[in-house]
Amino acid sequence: MRFYSQHHQFYAGVDLHARSIFICIIDEKGETRFHRNFPADTAHLNSALEPFMPDVLVGVECIFSWYWVADFCEDHHLPFALGHALYMKAIHGGKTKNDKIDSHKISLMLRSGMFPSAYVYPRHMRAARDLLRRRQYFVHQQSELLAHIQITNMQYNLPDFEKNISYSANRTCLSDRFPDPDVQKSVEADVHLLDAYHRTLIDIEAQIKRRAGLSVTTRSLVSSCAPSPASVPSSLL
Repeated sequence: MRFYSQHHQFYAGVDLHARSIFICIIDEKGETRFHRNFPADTAHLNSALEPFMPDVLVGVECIFSWYWVADFCEDHHLPFALGHALYMKAIHGGKTKNDKIDSHKISLMLRSGMFPSAYVYPRHMRAARDLLRRRQYFVHQQSELLAHIQITNMQYNLPDFEKNISYSANRTCLSDRFPDPDVQKSVEADVHLLDAYHRTLIDIEAQIKRRAGLSVTTRSLVSSCAPSPASVPSSLL
């Protein structure tokens, strides 16, 4: 577990939600200077932080909507700390919880050096990472569909498939081996979704390769000059 331990003049604990934000700003002595709830947008965030700029540390728990806060801090040259959600819960968990209390606890954790840090992924690479994560989800869905077909085949004690059905070319007329029309329809639905996922994954992977083109070229250039390929670090995700 890594903690953010740098000293600042002000500490802004942000309890962030999709459409609202609760900010508590304390000074280096621990006294509350600002504590309010308002809509989650850059205009309100700027109005809250502006009186305390430039030495105000902004800390937020790592939930799905943290990107825009990190980008705001980067654009305004403000220090930003992203909190590890699981470790934060372990440190400041309590019976009484609400947005006002949470924002105050976050600011106190920042000031005390007990704020567990998560990695702030670079802005220019986040979209590619999210696309890879989406690809992973689709691959898992594919696997579940293939498993369902295999299980259905075993339920009716039919012979094993002669070919690997993970390949789309081997799924032609797959449902014909099942005598019951309802089972056929179930397998046909699986096959239809598998084909759709297959096309989607091909498209996503092509986008990833285009996105990675510059990095791959850079690695190739570095490799040609480096004393050993093993010394070249991976630069993509």
